[in-house]
Amino acid sequence: MQAKDHQYLFLDFEFTMPENKTKPRGFFPEIIEAGLVSVINGQVYDQFSSYVKPVHFPTLTERCKSFLNIAQEQVDQGISFEELVHWLQEYDRLCPNTVITWGNMDMKVLRHNCLQANLPFPFTGEHRDLAMEYKMFFGERNQTGLRKAVQEYGKEGVGKAHCALDDAFTTYNIFNLVEKDKKYLAKPEQPTIGERVDFSQLLKKFAL
Repeated sequence: MQAKDHQYLFLDFEFTMPENKTKPRGFFPEIIEAGLVSVINGQVYDQFSSYVKPVHFPTLTERCKSFLNIAQEQVDQGISFEELVHWLQEYDRLCPNTVITWGNMDMKVLRHNCLQANLPFPFTGEHRDLAMEYKMFFGERNQTGLRKAVQEYGKEGVGKAHCALDDAFTTYNIFNLVEKDKKYLAKPEQPTIGERVDFSQLLKKFAL
């Protein structure tokens, strides 16, 4: 990597869920699937996807399995949360980076899971909540879901909803669409007097 390189990390997590609104005592969401797309200098550099074994509430609820289309066996065979943090740190070390998520829950849950596991937070760069940027940019009253937002652009999301890597790629795609719109709507800089007046032609005129 070179000093001027910059990395965008498009990140999506899926979490454990209680069976209903009555949460078990001490329940908190744990990451059970991670998807990440690394984009360096505008090019997809790498991708990462894995199931993650929950520790505090290791048995998935029926609601969680149904909503996320995840089987108990998949998370049982996943990596540990400690391994996940290690992998995220490896991406963070590549070069200066910005983490981009759709909404703020991914980073909130990651921070809380790190605290619970007594592990360091793996990212050192800036974080951008693309859902909030989308809401502000389009003047939406409510926060738009990821798949709905990409459909509003006349596109379709990548793969399946609530598959972490597919959602990370969908976040990357909508980021490109929003950035393109921002550039299109940006006001051009006012020309300087030197750009407005061709002084060479003016001098010729006075020289006659």
